[in-house]
Amino acid sequence: MAMKKILLLCLIVHSLSIAQVSDFKSIDFTKADNIAKLNKGASLKNMGKLVHNLTYKLPTEIEKFRAIHTWVCENIKGDYSQTSKALRKKRRFKDNPETYLVWNKRYRKKAYKKLLRYKRTMCTGYAYIVKELCFLAGIEAKIIDGYARTFDANIDALEFQNHSWNAIKINNKWYLCDTTWSSGYMNENSVFIKDYNDGYFLADPLLFSKNHYPIEKKWLLVDTLTNSDFVPGPIVYGEAFKYNATPIFPIEMEVKTAKGNAVNFSVKSEDVASEKVSLLHTFRNGEKKLDITDVSNEKGLIKFKHRFKRRGYYDIHLKIEDDIIATYTINVTN
Repeated sequence: MAMKKILLLCLIVHSLSIAQVSDFKSIDFTKADNIAKLNKGASLKNMGKLVHNLTYKLPTEIEKFRAIHTWVCENIKGDYSQTSKALRKKRRFKDNPETYLVWNKRYRKKAYKKLLRYKRTMCTGYAYIVKELCFLAGIEAKIIDGYARTFDANIDALEFQNHSWNAIKINNKWYLCDTTWSSGYMNENSVFIKDYNDGYFLADPLLFSKNHYPIEKKWLLVDTLTNSDFVPGPIVYGEAFKYNATPIFPIEMEVKTAKGNAVNFSVKSEDVASEKVSLLHTFRNGEKKLDITDVSNEKGLIKFKHRFKRRGYYDIHLKIEDDIIATYTINVTN
């Protein structure tokens, strides 16, 4: 179940149009993906040769980047020991950033060697290798450091910086990409599971901002978003990216309502039929699918309601097909 996946953690500038993968609907990525697969297992010790092999048969910037992205996702694995160690140090030196920087500078050399030799790393390593491979391919890329929001991180406040991703410049326009979360996740036993999620490739910046908040706000493509919007929002999972589905309402994770009142829900997705959307109530001894009413779909904005008839606290999950994409807490009073 999506709730039990542990995403890899570690440790855009303003545009008149929203930069996302739909800008390239006319491009078939099959050739780029196949080239990446043909180069499976290639060494990182000669990055120039790797980039040449990945890109020289591809005519466009976006196809070249796609081959790089796919290769990284297929060949680099998450390293729980590195991730957990970096997070422990982040927490320990939260109020002493200079000490953390000294430690990080030393540790970075060890992590880099492990990346080159074993192709295992944490999110900064993923972001670093994407940036380096893009540089060799003549594509401008940035490493973006910031806050990732998951079921166990940055829930009530932006407590500490715990994630890194990339901004990629294609055709003079910036796009967002997270190869770490595209490549897979850590299971409950801290074992990395390869599980490719294409939704983090040039993701819709509005959806991306639901669980990524950069240190430098200029790397948001959503101009109106602030950290005061980010923190109270619902928890949004990787499955939302799988369906390119953005939870719109409720705006906040914690919702208060009176017994008998209906709570409105909405999710934006042009790829999902309204009958695929549902609500799930989970509790100590099980789970229950909730009845939803007044379902409508207006140009990809799916709206519906549920009426809570008993008071109490409800853990409510928004689902598409069998996947949980977001979580809310509903406080129903008398």
